[in-house]
Amino acid sequence: MPSRRPRAAGGDDSPAAKPDTAPPAREQTRQRVIEAAIGLLTSGGREAVTTRAVADAAGLQPPAIYRLFGDKDGLLDAVAEHGFVAFLATKHVDPDPRDPIEDLRGGWDIAVEFGLANPALFTLMYTEPARTDSAAFEAGMEILMGRIRRLAAGGWLRVDEDLAAQIIHATARGAVLTWLSLREDRRNPALLTTLRESMVTAVTNERPAVRDAGPAGAACALRAVLPDQTKLSGAEQQLLTEWLNRLAAEG
Repeated sequence: MPSRRPRAAGGDDSPAAKPDTAPPAREQTRQRVIEAAIGLLTSGGREAVTTRAVADAAGLQPPAIYRLFGDKDGLLDAVAEHGFVAFLATKHVDPDPRDPIEDLRGGWDIAVEFGLANPALFTLMYTEPARTDSAAFEAGMEILMGRIRRLAAGGWLRVDEDLAAQIIHATARGAVLTWLSLREDRRNPALLTTLRESMVTAVTNERPAVRDAGPAGAACALRAVLPDQTKLSGAEQQLLTEWLNRLAAEG
């Protein structure tokens, strides 16, 4: 994807546009414009989100859009960020779930439910990689990686943590986008359940691998908790991580 164009002065990247420094009236206007854009996106798709249509819906003149967001891409970035913030608010964080695999299922279900409830917004958020450059997206990823690390620490994780995150994201996004592409009479809820269980099977073991003979499961568990310990130096942690990766791969 090409890099995003620089924002005009006073756009989303300028100090005046940041929530912690912008005058309340300006932030209220930005929020009104974003909500107007989401309304048009929901009712008419991305083609309906023109600067003139958004300005009309928000009760502004088109030049105001450029002053607030720089250009249409800046506006769409702000809409996507609004979506990531809304999605983040739906996430439930349990630092010590009784059943980490059920916790994984629950997180996957929440992601899919958000996508089905907000189809146009979800599509904008996740069909363009550049729009995952978001503070709220990164916060959501930290929640997901926390779930994955708990699985790994308990010996439940079948694959490495990065691959697990990719599989979870791919199946959730794919489930939503596939569902939305189908005619309503062809939408079978079994599709969503089957994809979720395929994800669980792909990333977790039926029983904790750390209880199995051999070093691979123990290596996965130790690798998961390694960043939390502080007695090793950075170089020592790096070397130990390399050894653990090799041991885990042998399994």
